[in-house]
Amino acid sequence: MMSFTEQGWSQWQGNIIALLAGMALPLAFSPFHYYPVAVISLMLLFLSLQALTAKQAAVRGYIFGLGFFGVGISWVYVAIHDFGGSGILLAGLLTAVFVAFLAIFVGLITWGSKKLTGPTLTSWDYLLLLPVAWLIFEWIKIVFLTGFPWLELGVSQIDGPLRGYTPIIGVLGVSLLVTFSAGLLAVVWQLKRWWLMSVFVAIWLGGYSLNSIVWTHPVDNEIKVSIIQGNVPQATKWDPKQIFKTLALYQARTEQHWDSDLIVWPENATPIFYHQAKKLFFDPLGELAKQNNTDLLIGLPVKADDSDAYFNSMMSLGSSHKFYYKRHLVPFGEFVPFAWLRGLIAFFDLPMSSFEQGPEAQGLFDVAGQKIGASICFEDVFSQEVLTALPEATILVNASNNGWYGDSLAPHQHLQISQNRALETGRPIVRATTNGISAFIDEHGNIYAISKQFKEQVLTEMVQPRQGVTPYVAWGQWTVLLLSLFMLLIWAYHRFKFTSRA
Repeated sequence: MMSFTEQGWSQWQGNIIALLAGMALPLAFSPFHYYPVAVISLMLLFLSLQALTAKQAAVRGYIFGLGFFGVGISWVYVAIHDFGGSGILLAGLLTAVFVAFLAIFVGLITWGSKKLTGPTLTSWDYLLLLPVAWLIFEWIKIVFLTGFPWLELGVSQIDGPLRGYTPIIGVLGVSLLVTFSAGLLAVVWQLKRWWLMSVFVAIWLGGYSLNSIVWTHPVDNEIKVSIIQGNVPQATKWDPKQIFKTLALYQARTEQHWDSDLIVWPENATPIFYHQAKKLFFDPLGELAKQNNTDLLIGLPVKADDSDAYFNSMMSLGSSHKFYYKRHLVPFGEFVPFAWLRGLIAFFDLPMSSFEQGPEAQGLFDVAGQKIGASICFEDVFSQEVLTALPEATILVNASNNGWYGDSLAPHQHLQISQNRALETGRPIVRATTNGISAFIDEHGNIYAISKQFKEQVLTEMVQPRQGVTPYVAWGQWTVLLLSLFMLLIWAYHRFKFTSRA
């Protein structure tokens, strides 16, 4: 069997394989769900680094990143072109710049790894250094420039055996297991250490057996919840002529479901500020909710009383009246980091793109007799931020506007992320979106009711509140961080030992 080295493959052939492996990696995620591809793709990347210099490895990692993000976040083009008002060339250029920027980080970790190892990779490099290097890459994506933790490898494993580890070490920890599995296969292929397949099988069977553990327990009775998916077109959503039509639509669908304990509207379902419709719409609607013993959670923009600042918000009506202001805003979508960009490109001057960040410390919603932890759209991509509602929250709600992404990969990928948040926390999630995909997700991360895209629809299901903590809720990311540090210490010991003997 030919060794995957530069003797067996020319530089350009290795780069093509890295590009194709990167392009294939999004197949592990929704809507494709070929979760083993994540391991195979990373194995090919690791193997392709053998016998390369640090500079060559940087190029190869960068090419892999171009393939990965070029396919995986191709939906950025849809947001910029279809709904951001930019032309084909400009939208393509901005998307390419974003992809190229993210790919840099992959190139940096492959460059840094080869700087530490030299041209020849050992089994310890495959098993310890490269998996931790990829984890560092995912961590950088979480924290750098407000964060973009999209396409974490652990998310792709929601349908596979490794999902059993998610309530213990979280998505980031499962990412480490994916890359460690890739390292195992690389050692088996490159160095013929066939006995390591038993370790691979043990890890995956262990994850499968952990799936039977129920980490949280039911509390109180089930509640009846309805999701209103209005399917108001994004192109006309903020048109003043459409506002009253939109309000009438959501009110009519709500009044058909007064038998529900909780009714959830998606992010910015009402394209009008709270104070502009308070007396004529929201106050009467709140009274109707009280009379019918129903609570509402409504997505809407809210203007501050004492300034021109406004917030992307959720509001409860019925038994309680409270607001939650979105804490983690999307750059260039909900705020523009550099004011001078406004007017330069149409995409940087979108309607309602000057939101203010909500305060970090906000209480939970008290609705339908339960403590509800709320997140708005992009927020549930950040695992650590969702944890702030735990363990008090018995149900999680995410309200999103997927209208920006049309018929692209984004709504499917985002739903898969929400599934992982449910699995990490052991809580059911009610996910309300403007035009799909809305869903009810149980505490195991399984979808038990789902809407169709681009269709006005109401989903109604029973939701079981839950209490208790998963290990991940209790320990957060400390487990995977300490494990990574331990792996690096073992790697450093063997690298130093090998170097000193030489």
